[in-house]
Amino acid sequence: MTASSESTPPLVACFPGTNEVVWEGTVATEMQVADAVSHARAALTSWQTSPVEERIAVAERFADAAIQSQDQIAQQISRETGKPHWEAVGEAKLIPAKVKLAIEAYRERSGAQQIDLPQGIGRVVYRGVGVMAVLGPFNFPAHLPNGHIVPALIAGNTVVFKPSEMTPGTGELLVQLWQAAGLPPGVLQTVQGDGKVGATLVSQAVDGVLFTGSYSAGCAIHRSLAGRPQVLLALEMGGNNPMVVHQAKDLDAAAYLTAVSAFVTAGQRCTCARRLVLVDGADTEPLLERLTVHCQTLRIGLPDDDPQPFMGPLISSLAADRVLSAQAEWLRGGAVELVTAERDPRNPALIRPGLIDVTAMPDRNDEEVFGPLLQVVRVADFDAAIDEANRTAYGLSASLLCDDRELFDRFRTFIRAGVVNWNQATIGASGRLPFGGLGASGNHRPSGYFAADYCSDAAAMLESESLSMPATIMPGIDPAPA
Repeated sequence: MTASSESTPPLVACFPGTNEVVWEGTVATEMQVADAVSHARAALTSWQTSPVEERIAVAERFADAAIQSQDQIAQQISRETGKPHWEAVGEAKLIPAKVKLAIEAYRERSGAQQIDLPQGIGRVVYRGVGVMAVLGPFNFPAHLPNGHIVPALIAGNTVVFKPSEMTPGTGELLVQLWQAAGLPPGVLQTVQGDGKVGATLVSQAVDGVLFTGSYSAGCAIHRSLAGRPQVLLALEMGGNNPMVVHQAKDLDAAAYLTAVSAFVTAGQRCTCARRLVLVDGADTEPLLERLTVHCQTLRIGLPDDDPQPFMGPLISSLAADRVLSAQAEWLRGGAVELVTAERDPRNPALIRPGLIDVTAMPDRNDEEVFGPLLQVVRVADFDAAIDEANRTAYGLSASLLCDDRELFDRFRTFIRAGVVNWNQATIGASGRLPFGGLGASGNHRPSGYFAADYCSDAAAMLESESLSMPATIMPGIDPAPA
């Protein structure tokens, strides 16, 4: 980016809940954001017209660099998010895995197609959309933006990437690895800053906006693009996800999968279970007893703890405040605490998970509480369980723990969610499948394997080897005027 006379305020990332600085940089000015988009536009033609195998070769070198830098990536993720080492390593490993899947998806879903037609040869040819703005989240600061960036670059787009202001160092490291892989100048650039920088980026002459984050931020982007139908928009905006348990024979497995669904990553995954819907029966109390034990005994701590914790702190003490505030609001509204979410004295962003029975609440807010707080809702029968699961404007992930195939068939038919799992955690998602939600969770542009779809435009072509008069002449026109 070119130099600017505008001031460049500092941007500092700290370890969650502390003042320990783990990254320092500057917020991009409006001029720097505009310059980044201009440079991406200037680099577009060369990159878009380069052979796809050359673009794939760069992506494969990036994957190799990510493998070589796995420890560095994991360390940066842990320092900025507070994730335990095992989880940060797991995210780092997803980076090269995504490259392999994105190449496969591009060839399968965006490969040129040809058919014989009466008029000649019909072709479908895919080409890049143009300059893409990618806005990344903090909870998976490497994996989720990588899921946009890799298919976008392979398809021939150029990218301007704004990482979350909470995890700028991880975003910067990703771009450095692309540069080390030989990506041409201007094809991928970073602009750092908060939501204002993101809004500035979206306001530029970009061709697409790829966003992962909250519903409110996604709606703000959607509103800002009103009157710009030419800009492609792909939104993934979280969920208020249900875990339904009914007639599960293995209660230990049901409790384990529920605890993992609700509390992994400190409850900061968009697919985390927020609501446990239980059909009242003989197994209800035994299941809740097991869940209570999980809440009280699962290991929480800091990334360097030994033995490693199951979950670390939330992204900030303010994020922890919001979780505890939601819990207090529920209890004032008639909910019953089974296990109270509480702060750990070691770090103000570190919270022990909570389990709250909200069945008696007359009015329950349809909100995504982004943290380790699970609501319990008791219902009378399986139909009521499906109704309760659908009692949300969101529709990202839903899971049924049940040993009856017929009941699952009913569940998958009537549940409103883009990720529907049976006897699996709500967080279970495969990179070989689409990933996205319905309603307030997305705008019908699933990511995952299907990211190839929104990274390319399909062009329809009719071709004839030679120019000749058609066999049928339309009425009222002389085929051979004098």
